[in-house]
Amino acid sequence: MTKQTRRKFSADFKAKVALEAIKNQKTLAQLSHQFGVNAITISKWKAEFLERMAIVFSGNNPVSNEQSSDEVEKLYAQIGQLKVENDFLKKSARKLGWSGTDWK
Repeated sequence: MTKQTRRKFSADFKAKVALEAIKNQKTLAQLSHQFGVNAITISKWKAEFLERMAIVFSGNNPVSNEQSSDEVEKLYAQIGQLKVENDFLKKSARKLGWSGTDWK
């Protein structure tokens, strides 16, 4: 049995589906079938879209959460890699008999 992973949708896709739901030209069931997304999920996206649409005109557009979280994730990965490398070099230096006071 394989583990099913959770699907992730782009912000553009969510906006497209929410806009279609706001138009009320099709039912949620029709939209669900058309886009392959649960009707409850579509209604949540629609509500979130309507709640946040005023932000577009406020002039204080915050940086996209998706973009900033991707950048933060990359930075954490880089920090982790540097920490591993630093620990390795410290261990190697100790094996060679060098102490931290010898380095300048």
